[in-house]
Amino acid sequence: MENSLLMRTEASYALNFLVYIQNIFLNQNDRKEECRFPYLPSRIAFVEDFEQRFKELWDDVSQRISQHPMNDIKIFNDEKDLFYRSLFVDSGDSPQGYGEIYQSFKVWWDSFVGRFSVERSIDERGQKLYSELANSLMQKGITPQKMLNISLIYDECPLGNLDVSSYFTVVPIRDFFVKCNALLAKLQENILTTNGESS
Repeated sequence: MENSLLMRTEASYALNFLVYIQNIFLNQNDRKEECRFPYLPSRIAFVEDFEQRFKELWDDVSQRISQHPMNDIKIFNDEKDLFYRSLFVDSGDSPQGYGEIYQSFKVWWDSFVGRFSVERSIDERGQKLYSELANSLMQKGITPQKMLNISLIYDECPLGNLDVSSYFTVVPIRDFFVKCNALLAKLQENILTTNGESS
């Protein structure tokens, strides 16, 4: 049996922007010693039911990206008010504060230390994961039905669901280094379940 696994790994604009916003919220509301990136010293006015609204927005955005990867940049550029309307209190200086957060993320993400570095950070691990997954599927006689899409996020997302749909999953870069065996099993199960198999 030949290797027929096709796998795409990309870092999403919209999902990483949501992680960025989530981290600002968690830094403001969790009283932990360790802060997440980015840390902002000023308080941001988030909606009262932030966690529920975040989950709903995350599910909507990730589902749309899973349907077509080009939806990612369209959501980030053309629907940037969607994030504001869903997650921020609409008050006097909120639009300006949100605009600064959006621009700060965009400058970082479009720089060499943003998206490029996130994607390149897993090059070697990504190749190893691909080889192990392809070999495992061949040994089991499983032929993937379509391309496996992995959307990379720069940090963990405790407020969002990372298992989006068959052949599409969201993975923090940390999992490539700390949870590589669990990640391999998760991707295998995703393909096996979708193909009507069970491990």
